Amino acid sequence: MQKITNATELKLAIQSMEVEQAESVQLLKAQFRLTYESLKPVNLIRTTLKDISSEPALIGSLIGTTIGMAGGYISKKIVVGASHNIFRKIFGSLLQFGVADVVARNPDALKSAGSFMFKLFSGKKD
Repeated sequence: MQKITNATELKLAIQSMEVEQAESVQLLKAQFRLTYESLKPVNLIRTTLKDISSEPALIGSLIGTTIGMAGGYISKKIVVGASHNIFRKIFGSLLQFGVADVVARNPDALKSAGSFMFKLFSGKKD
């Protein structure tokens, strides 16, 4: 910045700085609006789902875990039913966790077994 020697140069410098300040304020407001929009819960969920869908390994893992949990829940319901026996309920819970763990760790084996069973019962040959 150069040295100001008279009132006219001072006024011009002040006007220049006011213009810079106004531009900075506009940029700051625009950045605030972008940040506000990106932090809305809907947008956070949307970006998270977009990130998940872009990772095929993560999708496979999520599907395997979900199928494992569903299989465990179904096996518990089959074993326990409407029983009020505490031992049966404990056994059902242990079975639920065991089945969920096995299915979640081996989704490919489960897929191939399901495919084999489907082919066996549907009568279709390769």
